[in-house]
Amino acid sequence: MLLSLLNISGVNSVVECKLSCSVYMALIPILCFSFFLKNTCAPSEFACANGQCVPGRWRCDGEPECPDGSDEADATCTVKQTCPPEKFDCGGKCVSLSWRCDGEKDCENGEDEADCAADARSCSAGEFQCRNRKCLAPVYVCDGDDDCGDGSDEEKCSPPTCGPHEFRCNSSECVPQPWICDGDPDCADGSDEWVGRCGGGSGRLAPPPTRRLQCGAGEFRCGSGECVKLAWRCDRDPDCKDKSDEADCPLLTCRPDEFQCGDGSCIHGIKQCNKIHDCLDKSDEAGCVNATKCEGPLKFLCRNGECIDGSKVCDNVKDCKDRSDEPKKECSLNECLLNNGGCSHICVDRPIGYECQCPAGYKLLDKRTCGDIDECENPDACSQICINLKGDFKCECHQGYEMDPVSKTCKAEGKSPYLMFTNRHEIRRIDLVKRDYTQVVPTQKNAVAIDINVAANRMYWCDRFQHKIYSAYIHEASDPSRHVTLIDSHLHSPEGLALDWVQHNLYWTDSGDRTISVASADGSRRRVLISTDLSEPRAIAVDPERGFMYWSDWGIRARIEKAGMNGVDRQVLVSDDIEWPNGITLDVVGKRLYWVDSKLHLICSVDLNGAHRRVILSSSERLGHPYALAVFEDRVYWTDREKEAVYSANRLTGQDVTSLAEHLNDPHDIVVFHELSQPAAPDSCNLSGVTNGGCDFLCLRAPQISEHSPKYTCACPDGEELSPDTRQCVPGKLITLLTSQSDSMAETTLSSLLTSSPEEPAVSSNTTAEHSPTQVSSTTPDSLSNLSHHCKCGSVFPIVATVVFGVVCAGVYLVYRNWRRNSTKSMNFDNPVYRKTTGETEEDEIHIGRTDGLAGHHHTYPGPVVGMTEDDSRNTVTAGSRTDTWLPSYAGTEWHLAS
Repeated sequence: MLLSLLNISGVNSVVECKLSCSVYMALIPILCFSFFLKNTCAPSEFACANGQCVPGRWRCDGEPECPDGSDEADATCTVKQTCPPEKFDCGGKCVSLSWRCDGEKDCENGEDEADCAADARSCSAGEFQCRNRKCLAPVYVCDGDDDCGDGSDEEKCSPPTCGPHEFRCNSSECVPQPWICDGDPDCADGSDEWVGRCGGGSGRLAPPPTRRLQCGAGEFRCGSGECVKLAWRCDRDPDCKDKSDEADCPLLTCRPDEFQCGDGSCIHGIKQCNKIHDCLDKSDEAGCVNATKCEGPLKFLCRNGECIDGSKVCDNVKDCKDRSDEPKKECSLNECLLNNGGCSHICVDRPIGYECQCPAGYKLLDKRTCGDIDECENPDACSQICINLKGDFKCECHQGYEMDPVSKTCKAEGKSPYLMFTNRHEIRRIDLVKRDYTQVVPTQKNAVAIDINVAANRMYWCDRFQHKIYSAYIHEASDPSRHVTLIDSHLHSPEGLALDWVQHNLYWTDSGDRTISVASADGSRRRVLISTDLSEPRAIAVDPERGFMYWSDWGIRARIEKAGMNGVDRQVLVSDDIEWPNGITLDVVGKRLYWVDSKLHLICSVDLNGAHRRVILSSSERLGHPYALAVFEDRVYWTDREKEAVYSANRLTGQDVTSLAEHLNDPHDIVVFHELSQPAAPDSCNLSGVTNGGCDFLCLRAPQISEHSPKYTCACPDGEELSPDTRQCVPGKLITLLTSQSDSMAETTLSSLLTSSPEEPAVSSNTTAEHSPTQVSSTTPDSLSNLSHHCKCGSVFPIVATVVFGVVCAGVYLVYRNWRRNSTKSMNFDNPVYRKTTGETEEDEIHIGRTDGLAGHHHTYPGPVVGMTEDDSRNTVTAGSRTDTWLPSYAGTEWHLAS
């Protein structure tokens, strides 16, 4: 092509060209570059027959990506792929060997599930094999529960014989002797707590144990002991375990002109089927028949509003009363013959008029022009990664996952995943591929929360009855002597547990004292992280990669919140359409948070910023009282306390609900064990050879809000604070002062005030002082409120008072008692008489911080960022009118303290 263009006939030929020499010289490199560019693809790419380049991994993957289909042509894919030992050969394609005989056809020809009955392995020597070839631990045979699912484990069973240190319940099961008459029924029939056996009167059953001594003012006490919201009483939806919240409820009847909602409430009849949800349960819009629109090629809308069948148009019969279906000029006109009717792609002629259409993968933008459909906007389009293409899309998987050739879902590589869940007196395990069903931890009193460290093969759990948090290696957990007690004090009612598997810290919620706490994984270092604005904290989850923790609170204002794993940057994620958020879990691959709502019978999800909310499953039949959930691959797993079972469903569609374990005994928490469920990441607290980040006590992962965010911050134990080096811990001066001198504080303050001259007038609010009043307030809801304090007259002594019309003593006592809850008020001291003002202008605001070369980056972190959270405080010493305040801060972060 280039030779003919230049008309070169020989070495000494004369170039005859109308182009100037300069244009000719510039044209040569352009032509050469375009010639080679057209035919060259990168080594990692596949060159389609038409010259287009696509990623090499798309070659022979069963889906044509080249416009000409050459990437899937027989000539391209004739060479069979050689499978490595860890793969199974499907006849030219390779899949994970662990998918062999797992009950799902992963090969297109189904070879991975062929001859599985002959190849089926027998159970190990210590296991029981069910008729359906499921393997059970011996402890589940003849225990009164159908654990096999076919009843074979409960056949030919003799009455159980209890050991010498066990008690036989009237319902035949055996429980340890120490559990008798401990106030907590352990037998299925409660016979271990019968009053006749335990004393205290006649009768059978002792009063059931209560979670708390008293329910709150806005709560209802169930007959089974727990507390639920008073608003849930008589709403036709049982929330108590014994359903006592729906007992003795008046029968609601509606007037003849009213509609009765599913919950029994009444609305006016005209509000039914008005396309507005007037009933709380939305039952007023259920089953409504919408008017059929006169649209599409099968319908024709007459000019007078009539709707007739499209086949009756231009048939020489006037079917419209206004005869608009038989226009003479238009019936014989084909608009598509002229300029394709103005359509960008496909023009379809109609009896009257025409219609523009688009090929697959495109949509009409303006009734004429077709544009590409972004299929990736649909979260159900792909299992993990969605790549939008012109007129099409492509699904891919993250590293460590493999695309199933048949289902097109992403499945984990490596070992088989398995579930671990608490079952009150024990912790069980189910292999999700082999379906082995075993006991991991026996003889627990009330195991409610669990988490794991996959890399270390270690598990953590808490027993709410014992008020303790334990740990053990999973392979040793069946031996109680190998259990390590991590936390055994100041636990009231632990609800949720989450392990930071990277920085090796343990987080938990406690609904008894309404706190969220953190401790090192060995339990040696511990502190309260959040203690304010918590009502009923329940589940907790952590994201070590991004440095955030998430928790649910089903109290008066039910919500799901998140904060940094060091307690800063607290924010509400979900607060609307939420009632009883029990369990939460993170999909670290998909970057979404899932939760179950036991009141609304929902499984929902949002992204990690609280947006793009989706309802996965909504069903009171499928979701009785869901408590906890876990997500892995394309499945969501949950426990149900009402149905006493473990279920799973598709996490994208909510379909294919499957029962995994039934006949349980109050199941609670659930987790998935697999190496991909806890992705590896660098330990921020042990970088560059610095152990524990150089922190004296705890090293906590900091939230990664921006590129300037710190990797970690230090934290001190309750009652201590960080020294100026932000690493060492020193006694908290304010806390020490308040605790050690609490008895003498009121006397000292009152004495100093009584010795002041009563005749001296108070300084008015508009009096000009040498220094303006100083206003200090905490910007975090997680930290303790500070007190403006300490007048120094020769020596420093504390003055904490709110003087209302001279009632000094009562004011001092009130401030001291409520100092945790009150907002910080600014105090201006001008001895010997003082005044109190509340600053509300910009002049009252103090900016304390340092920029260190990062001026302009002013992200405000609520609360003390380096280890100073709820039980820490800031030290402010006031002498006359001078205030010296020290606060730790991030380098480059400016603090804004104002009331």
